[in-house]
Amino acid sequence: MNNSKFHYQCVDCGATYNESQVTYLCPDCTKLNSLDLPPVGVLKTNYDYLGLIELGVNFEKLSKNKFLDLLPISKLESLPNLKVGQTPLYEVRRIGNLKLSFNLFLKDDSQNPTYSFKDRASAVVSAYAKEKGWDIIVAASTGNAGSSLAGICAAQGQKAIIIVPESAPIAKLTQILMHGATIIPVKGTYDDTFDLSIKATKEFGWYNRNTAFNPLTIEGKKTVAFELLEQLNFTVPDRIFVPVGDGVIISGVYKGFEDLLKLQIIDNMPIIVGVQSQKSDNLVRNIDNATFEIKKSTTIADSISVDIPRNFYMTQKYIHDYNGEYISVTDDEILKASSILSKNTGLFAEPAAAAAFAGLLSYKKANKLPDNSNNVVLLTGSGLKDLRSVSGLLNVPDSIWPTLENLKKLLS
Repeated sequence: MNNSKFHYQCVDCGATYNESQVTYLCPDCTKLNSLDLPPVGVLKTNYDYLGLIELGVNFEKLSKNKFLDLLPISKLESLPNLKVGQTPLYEVRRIGNLKLSFNLFLKDDSQNPTYSFKDRASAVVSAYAKEKGWDIIVAASTGNAGSSLAGICAAQGQKAIIIVPESAPIAKLTQILMHGATIIPVKGTYDDTFDLSIKATKEFGWYNRNTAFNPLTIEGKKTVAFELLEQLNFTVPDRIFVPVGDGVIISGVYKGFEDLLKLQIIDNMPIIVGVQSQKSDNLVRNIDNATFEIKKSTTIADSISVDIPRNFYMTQKYIHDYNGEYISVTDDEILKASSILSKNTGLFAEPAAAAAFAGLLSYKKANKLPDNSNNVVLLTGSGLKDLRSVSGLLNVPDSIWPTLENLKKLLS
């Protein structure tokens, strides 16, 4: 019997596995998978919650040890020597000249080492790989996960191999290369890169970071829930708006609060709102459907542009079990939200992150945010990662000769 502090449970068939029995997906459910549908057999990582309660573990003790009791690693020293997580939470009281009737908080995860939320997952995956002796980690990515893994591996002395669609933004490709990772551009979509990375994992024995394939990515992403509870003075927020692509970030947020529920630290789950682009809405559009229908993704928000949301079934279950909500917004609404956010808060978010803010603005317009309610928006990546998408919003004036007369003309 494995004496690991955690075990896996399949979100589809319910089978449980020791850590030593499985690394990625449920072995039985994997046999049912096809390339044109979201995979079944994604695993959830569970801990001995009752045992922790009996030991008197509370939030203070968890926080003091940086939540090691709820992470799938043995020691904190395995984590990278970089400041991952503990990102700022800003309160916003006004948008433009309008004072808000509800409380708005922006969780700025662009402050992570590679400027995205994905560092939370990469840090835990890297630490686990270090403890288990894997030196090479592979990931499929549209950019953020790849640049994140590349940066974290650089800090850890590990080798990263990143497989990306050739359309990935140059800023993200630049990050990957500057961190010394091996980059493999692919003529195809994110889903094509994902499938190739799985084949490479089996062929070469590399450790795979892919979200909705490696269950430990969710364990990294869930840490944002612990931080939010502490930053909000141990009050569970009413709503959290989360950008959605594969469905792993939203599942991570759910998992963090679910851990706290199981430890009896909180007694209710926040309403978590999944936000997708209407041009890549394959997750939210299918939540209540009997059969899964794929629509080609064409959104400008590359980080959430996904044809086959790999974590669909776990996300669907979380939303149904905890009465979650979901919405899709247009790409124009996303770009407008990015502009409003930048001009009113000083926070420049990439389109995928601005999608969550667009969701909140849509709720605000529909009067769905009660007075004095606490609402959080996850800003998951820096706007500097994808300048191409917002180029249409920019109007750089022609240069002038340096005279006051010309300056006055320009200002007028």
